[in-house]
Amino acid sequence: MTVLDEVLARARAGLRRVAPREVPQLRDALLVDIRPHHNRVTEGEIPGSIPVERIVLEWRLDPHGEHRLPGFTADTTVVVLCNEGYASSLAARDLQRIGLRNATDLDGGFRAYAAEGLPIRAGGTTPVT
Repeated sequence: MTVLDEVLARARAGLRRVAPREVPQLRDALLVDIRPHHNRVTEGEIPGSIPVERIVLEWRLDPHGEHRLPGFTADTTVVVLCNEGYASSLAARDLQRIGLRNATDLDGGFRAYAAEGLPIRAGGTTPVT
């Protein structure tokens, strides 16, 4: 096991990861897509998701920050997704550290969601910067 594998395992130990089939039933959750723009254009996006560049993620989701997105609180369930569910686990861990106790990620990422045949919209939504 590499150091990165250990870091990832520790990050995931604090998450209740969301399975792709659970996404359509999520109510009042904020679904945050941190995938690069070119992946979202090529593969599409999950309806209702909000693209947020990884570089500004903590600033836009700091529940008490002046640069945060509107419409969520420290109690909101935030589900982060990436391509395959690796970077999103680390991002969700970081969001928990800044006060989003219900932050988690999508197990298997967008690609697992798409492989389940779940709804996808055309990609390329302008990310929150």
